[in-house]
Amino acid sequence: MALDPSFVGRSYPPTPPYQVGREKIREFAAAIGDANPAYTDVEAARALGHRDLIAPPTFAIVLSLGASHQVVKDPALGLDYSRVVHGEQRFSYTRPIVAGDELSVVVTVEKIRSMAGSDIITTRGDIVTTDGEAVCSAYSTLVSRAPDPAPEPTPVPEPTPVPETGVPQ
Repeated sequence: MALDPSFVGRSYPPTPPYQVGREKIREFAAAIGDANPAYTDVEAARALGHRDLIAPPTFAIVLSLGASHQVVKDPALGLDYSRVVHGEQRFSYTRPIVAGDELSVVVTVEKIRSMAGSDIITTRGDIVTTDGEAVCSAYSTLVSRAPDPAPEPTPVPEPTPVPETGVPQ
């Protein structure tokens, strides 16, 4: 089933505010194996001019992934999530995410197209503070693979005759 192209330009309601905590930043940095001290040591972050710990650039996925579920779970879109593969992810920052930020995300469908029978949808998640300050835009491209063609029926082979051995039984 093709995705509904009328969804291009549609935005979903903002997510509830997410409080960015120091420990969440530290845990995320440890999970991705990034030992940058600005992610774990407040004084190191302040020495770089930040008010608190900064989050690794990919931390925005913590917020944008949950927000994108509004799109992929919208039954009117027609997306069969069991056929989806992640095509691309990128982030465009206005400023780093900092411990203490309260952030929400508004997701917008940017583009829907078809290629080789597969549907491709690109969304943009605008991450802003609760005061409305732009922080980051997260772009995600999902590919909904075309259904597998119906297999040709397999013919039932004729039974192989058992040769006579000439040996009495």
